[in-house]
Amino acid sequence: MWTSMKGTAMGVLLAMPLVVLAETHGIRHLASSDDIGSVEERLRAAIEEKGLTLMNVVDHADNAKKAGLSLPATRTFIFGNPKVGTPMMQCQGSVALDLPQKMVVRETDEGVRLEWNDPHYLAERHGLEGCELPLDKVAGVLEGVASAAAGQ
Repeated sequence: MWTSMKGTAMGVLLAMPLVVLAETHGIRHLASSDDIGSVEERLRAAIEEKGLTLMNVVDHADNAKKAGLSLPATRTFIFGNPKVGTPMMQCQGSVALDLPQKMVVRETDEGVRLEWNDPHYLAERHGLEGCELPLDKVAGVLEGVASAAAGQ
């Protein structure tokens, strides 16, 4: 019976769409039907409008090209607000592995996709439950930035 239950559980997991699995692992996402250049331009504007600091943009496709490989347009925007991130790191230093915030903008067969970490997931991952942190507010800001970038 145990073997049958394990087989059923594995079948369910394998049948789950990858997007659902990503959602359960703290990855949030939005899609845009606009070109990547427009999405990136709006993302930069939204980051600035929210008073966040854009620290860097990593162009993964360009790095792949330099290594003789190919990758669809994929860029990671690294940004944040030390007034929010610092208390998270004071609560648990390991959260610095995931901060500052990052948002990936990439071309897929379905269009442009924006992806970012859910701050509630980061709190769970790093054991921030004992600290008073504005996680709902951070989640709302990230959702707003992504929505603005996606043109929604």
